[in-house]
Amino acid sequence: MNSTEYTLDQLDYKILSALKNNGRLTVAQLAETIGLSSSPCWTRLKRLESLKVIEGYTATINRKALGIHELFFIEITLERHDDETLEKFSQVLADIPEIIEAHLVTGEYDYL
Repeated sequence: MNSTEYTLDQLDYKILSALKNNGRLTVAQLAETIGLSSSPCWTRLKRLESLKVIEGYTATINRKALGIHELFFIEITLERHDDETLEKFSQVLADIPEIIEAHLVTGEYDYL
């Protein structure tokens, strides 16, 4: 089953909302938060993970606690737009640890 074959319902959205606020909730805590017993909550959670609606769980890092007080957005325009150029440029960005995110966009520039 893929996500196009399954329509999320209100309980699924409650699960996603609760996890967005606290990704470290246990299944029991999550079930209590959304008003569902643990077993069906676990089943729904596993289905959302298998459908890749939930791709993973991450930690939110406080960049100021690390001494990073500024965040920059840079507009980048490439001379060429073929797949090879985009792939090479993407890899260069991935190899720079200071770059947190890079978005391929349309419009006046190619990357943000």
